[in-house]
Amino acid sequence: MGTTPDGRPVPPPHADERAMLESWLDFHRATLPLKCAGLEDRQLRLASAAPSTMTLLGLVRHLAEVERNWFQRVFAGRDVPPLYGEGGGFTLAPDRGIDAALADWRAEVARSRELIATASLDDSGTLSEREAGFLGDQRVSLRWILVHMIEEYARHNGHADLLRERIDGATGA
Repeated sequence: MGTTPDGRPVPPPHADERAMLESWLDFHRATLPLKCAGLEDRQLRLASAAPSTMTLLGLVRHLAEVERNWFQRVFAGRDVPPLYGEGGGFTLAPDRGIDAALADWRAEVARSRELIATASLDDSGTLSEREAGFLGDQRVSLRWILVHMIEEYARHNGHADLLRERIDGATGA
């Protein structure tokens, strides 16, 4: 597998479904810390544009929560508490910066990989009744979860692109 000039893994142009889904998710996972690289704490806490309070640090924390929710809670059926309480990770703590957030996020990504390592794409997890209300079904396949995670990261990496450009003018990736 090749890599981009910035070191992200390039998804293979020809692969089976599982490899394709996991490699695109890994590509988008690798984009997130890249958007935060080289910035000071105050820059990582800089909100985008009023009225939004979204920050790069908040996005890292949020995506740690997203990993935990979809792979531990939904897919594996574990009863684990939120990492950061209410707010989906977007509410920042003054004493916890990017190093702690990236460590949490990396730990959640590692757990996610472990939980699906031997699972079939057709294996299912269970949504909460609230989540199932949106989908119309309480069961959701690993295939669906992986596609959802790709779109979740892609959407938030787009947010991160805009935040980073506002902070220091860096674009791309």
